[in-house]
Amino acid sequence: MTDETIGGTPSAGAPHPTLRTLDVLVGTWQVSGPGHHGTVTYEWMPGGHFLVQHVDLVQDDQTTTGVEYIGYDAESGTLKSHFFGSTGDILEYVYEVADGELTIWFGQPGSPARYRGTFDAEGTTATGAWAWPGGGYASTMTRVRP
Repeated sequence: MTDETIGGTPSAGAPHPTLRTLDVLVGTWQVSGPGHHGTVTYEWMPGGHFLVQHVDLVQDDQTTTGVEYIGYDAESGTLKSHFFGSTGDILEYVYEVADGELTIWFGQPGSPARYRGTFDAEGTTATGAWAWPGGGYASTMTRVRP
C-alpha cells in the first residue's frame, strides 16, 4: 500500500493514510473463545484502498462465512466496512486501531455493540471481547500467518 500525500491530504488515486492503521491486521488469524472458533484472513485489495477480510467461523454450532471490505469513508472520517455473509446478511461496522487497541463498532462509533481488544507487544495476539446490551463474549485472535 502506498502513502503518497500532497500537503497532508491524499493525492489523487492514493489510499487515505488512515488506512495504514489497519496494517496490524494483515495475515491469517485463529479466532477462539467460549463457544466459537475459526479463522479470519485480512489482505489488501490491489490499489490499497480496501482491506478485505475473509471469515470462516463457527459459533454455537452455526457456521458463518463471509467477506468484509474496510475502507476510508471521507464523509464520516472513519474506517467503515460492509460485511457480506453467506446467509444473506449485510452488516456495517466502523474500525479503529490506536495505541495497540482494536475497536470494531457495530453500526457507528460509540455504539454499545462493539469489539474491543488489545494487541500484545509483538502484534501476534489480540485479546478482547464482543459486547452489546445484555450480552457478549470473550474472543482472542492469534496470528498464524503474516
